[in-house]
Amino acid sequence: MVDVVAVVAVALLVGAVVGTVVPMVPGGALSLAGLLLYWWGSGFTEPGLLALAVLSVLAVTTVLVDLFAGASAARYGGASWTTTVAAVVVSIVLFLITGPIGLLVGLFGTVFALEFVLGGDVRESSRSAAYATVGVLASTAIQVLLTATVFLGFVLSVFVL
Repeated sequence: MVDVVAVVAVALLVGAVVGTVVPMVPGGALSLAGLLLYWWGSGFTEPGLLALAVLSVLAVTTVLVDLFAGASAARYGGASWTTTVAAVVVSIVLFLITGPIGLLVGLFGTVFALEFVLGGDVRESSRSAAYATVGVLASTAIQVLLTATVFLGFVLSVFVL
């Protein structure tokens, strides 16, 4: 039973790393699920409690970054909540049609257009769009690093040490 659980847990952890670059795939939640599944399958012995706690905190941090970092960057750049939500919807639709470039173009374009309509200032609209786009890219990079750290920490604590 532990072998099947180990395979599924590792698949969840690998899927978490890959999934962080795909919109709507909860990489942090997949990491946490993989950790807890393996811990349960090992009879609550592996990874040890300290490793489990540290890796779980990293996974939960990934969830929080996923939920709030991109929107926070957009808001910090001056975009309204309405603009931020509209940009997320448009960018996800364009991602499904055209891939990652569509996501970025949709995000930048939507924030720029809506902020320009609301405020009429090209400079402020550009600033808001740039902050939102950079925020999403930075959020993705942080999530990849966190989920990769969880995966490597898991491998080290369970299979190496």
